[in-house]
Amino acid sequence: MKNLTHINKNGEPGMVDVSNKNITKRKAIAKTEMFLGKEILSLVKDKDISTKKGAVFQTAIIAGTMAVKQTANLIPLCHPLAIQGIKFEVNVLNEECIEIICAVSLEGKTGVEMEALTGASIAALTIYDMCKAINQNMIIKNTRLLEKTGGKSDFNEK
Repeated sequence: MKNLTHINKNGEPGMVDVSNKNITKRKAIAKTEMFLGKEILSLVKDKDISTKKGAVFQTAIIAGTMAVKQTANLIPLCHPLAIQGIKFEVNVLNEECIEIICAVSLEGKTGVEMEALTGASIAALTIYDMCKAINQNMIIKNTRLLEKTGGKSDFNEK
């Protein structure tokens, strides 16, 4: 069985020491799905929803980007990272659901999985916030890592 990397031999939490790791290209892609319902998704025009608060999907991308850059301030044992790339996709899957995909990349000593997951999550929460006046029956679901490259091991959900 693998050991938890953030727990030392005394059972105490601690940040992983990455000082002896090599710098490699690292990338992580995370995805979250949202049930918005027909009422909200019927408002999509030109690939976005316009509200009094602004363009919903574009605002969510900005919020997700800001969240990626703040992950170390939100999750206690994450390393502060010099992120080099962030990309988002918001795709309408059908008349009731969307997906949000967040890809994060850098050259560094530790991965960006938590940053990608945080970005996708905060983008979804932003969509919820901006659309809750229309309908509060939205569901954020299936937030997960799709892919991770770089470092000791790679991961691909497929």
